[in-house]
Amino acid sequence: MKRRDFFKKAGQGVLGTGLGLLVLPRWAHGAAPSDQIVSGHIGVGGMGGSHVRWFLGHKDVRVDAICDVDKRRAGEKLGWAHRKYQDTHAKLYTDFRQVLDRKDIDAISTATPDHWRALVVTHAFQAGKDVYAEKPLCHNWREAKAMLTMGHRHARVFQLGTQIHAGHNYHRVVELVRSGALGKIHTVHVWMGGGAGVRKYTPPPPCPKELDYDMWLGPAPKRPYHPARNHFTFRYFLDYSCGVFADFWCHISDVAFWALDLGAPTKIVTRGELQTQGMYTAPKWVELDMDFPDDGVKYHWTTGRPKQFTGPVGGGIGCRFVGERGWLMCDYGRRTVCIDGHESRDLNEVPVSIPRSPGHQRNFLDCVKTRGLTESNLPYAFNMIQPLFFGRIGLLTGCRPLTWNNAKGEFVGDPEANRLLGRVYRQPWALPV
Repeated sequence: MKRRDFFKKAGQGVLGTGLGLLVLPRWAHGAAPSDQIVSGHIGVGGMGGSHVRWFLGHKDVRVDAICDVDKRRAGEKLGWAHRKYQDTHAKLYTDFRQVLDRKDIDAISTATPDHWRALVVTHAFQAGKDVYAEKPLCHNWREAKAMLTMGHRHARVFQLGTQIHAGHNYHRVVELVRSGALGKIHTVHVWMGGGAGVRKYTPPPPCPKELDYDMWLGPAPKRPYHPARNHFTFRYFLDYSCGVFADFWCHISDVAFWALDLGAPTKIVTRGELQTQGMYTAPKWVELDMDFPDDGVKYHWTTGRPKQFTGPVGGGIGCRFVGERGWLMCDYGRRTVCIDGHESRDLNEVPVSIPRSPGHQRNFLDCVKTRGLTESNLPYAFNMIQPLFFGRIGLLTGCRPLTWNNAKGEFVGDPEANRLLGRVYRQPWALPV
């Protein structure tokens, strides 16, 4: 099945009610568009706090549940809701399951660390909640596959938090690439600077009384408390994430997968180095070469901008499409097009063909009501994120070449790599299947 056909089918599945939907949302009964969406927010530090602000800013949303294993952070965000609404009954929780048990909650947003995301999202799907979730999608490939399966089974609306996807620049880049002005695209270079530095070990202070550290660890391995392991710097530990590589893959690979409608790679070659000094364990640097034979594209990820690419666009982070007639290089807000040696910012002859976004969060909320397919929907997000997991596995298997069989969902002749597609959860946690 062609990928765009698959996304269309997925959208039809979201609109239906015969796919094991446990709880029909009020919108399925023809509720007026002015009716409020009742939201709960799980994991409200950092980007999770931004989620709360965004949802508080929409008149048709009522933020009614705040959940975090850190009571200090949760209490601060609960205060925002109490100041926003004079008649609020918004409540604070430290266990996400209590939020999902509430029948009046229509949708949740979640910005937990990566290692928690799949459990929160799959349980939310089972409870009949729509989900706005931060990137990256989750910790590993098997979790992502479970999310995709459960989202379809329970006909849930999902939006991955790739907020830049909603911006005009990415829309215009996709239009330019798809116009054929560059000719057939054969190579894509994507990059992001930075990696895990050295954090020297220091004796930890006592665990703060407001933090439930065992719950914070959740399905991840049991480790002694250290403040470096949670909140923002969690991403530099492989137990929970994969460093800068995982943090930014979605944001910049998004425009390439969107523009070229890429499928799954077959050949994956990884080069890189994990941090072995100090406390951090995430990659110091990563290079990833992949072949997408169905699309005729070679895809290259590097830590840092390739030296041969110059110009003001794509400094610390960027994407470069190379075609038969020219190239296009972009970052979040800028782009340069070069056709037959002539550089420009745009091609006026290429018409606007993609409807502009009403805003990433607004798009999600609208789809909660219409049961439509979001801009960063789950089938698209899964397809775009899985090469990130392959790169991580490549690093952990000594950077040997890997061959992926997408139909079977496994690496060819490599049991070790296949074991790393998932991981064993710490009891009592288990991923729904």
